[in-house]
Amino acid sequence: MQLSIHHDTTGEVELGLHRLMLVPRSSHDLRILTSSVRCTPHAELDWAQDVFGNLVATALFAERTDTLVISGDVTVELGASAWPIFRIAPTAHSYPFGYDKEAVADLGAFLQPQQSDDDATLDKWARGFILGPLTDTLSLLKDINIGIGHAVAYRPRDEEGTQMPLETLSLASGSCRDIAALFIDAVRRLGFGARAVSGYLFDREASVDEPGSTHAWAEVYLPSAGWIAFDPVHRRVGSSNLIPIAVGRYNGQIMPITGDYVGEPSSCIGMDVRVQVSAVS
Repeated sequence: MQLSIHHDTTGEVELGLHRLMLVPRSSHDLRILTSSVRCTPHAELDWAQDVFGNLVATALFAERTDTLVISGDVTVELGASAWPIFRIAPTAHSYPFGYDKEAVADLGAFLQPQQSDDDATLDKWARGFILGPLTDTLSLLKDINIGIGHAVAYRPRDEEGTQMPLETLSLASGSCRDIAALFIDAVRRLGFGARAVSGYLFDREASVDEPGSTHAWAEVYLPSAGWIAFDPVHRRVGSSNLIPIAVGRYNGQIMPITGDYVGEPSSCIGMDVRVQVSAVS
């Protein structure tokens, strides 16, 4: 399936450097056919890859303005199966299992929870999904992916930043990035390597008049199978309806657009984000 993605961000500011992450990550499941990023006023774009291999454009603006528009257009080809079969190494079929020494070294910070858990609240919650001394690994991760939906209600949230995992669990509500962060910390406490992902969601059953949306989810590394997508908001496993833009240790590293401006706080009077994801006929 080929998808067209259009992403507009508009705000009224006087501009400093802006960091843009709007071009998806190519993989065996996703191929980039065309891509473009445009800024009004004009900006020089300096392209680079960050430490995670994400494609990042740094925008340098030469002129002052009271309005900024950043537009991204991408056409991609999705090849991910709606019903994936994951070829997990036999040594990791049952939980608990251990990564080999090289994988532990390479996963590094992806194994470390973001939040301290002094009274083991999150640890106990995560371990509540373990059904016995030997549990099927993929079933355990699927149970956590689904179980979060029973503990936390999805709530759109425009405030800046991501709630800490224990806060999300305590409030029993959060945005997609909050819920993904909870899932990541929970599985890391069980010894899994996990990373945060930001990108776009495409609903194959939505009408042509419904726009797509930015989205956040998680990926867990399993030997041989590699990185597997888990979307706890929609209780889905696999990447058939997900277009990843960036991966990182936590959500703060993978925001689509970050930047600064010079002036009073009141100089920024608003921002509008519009995303359209549609199938190419």
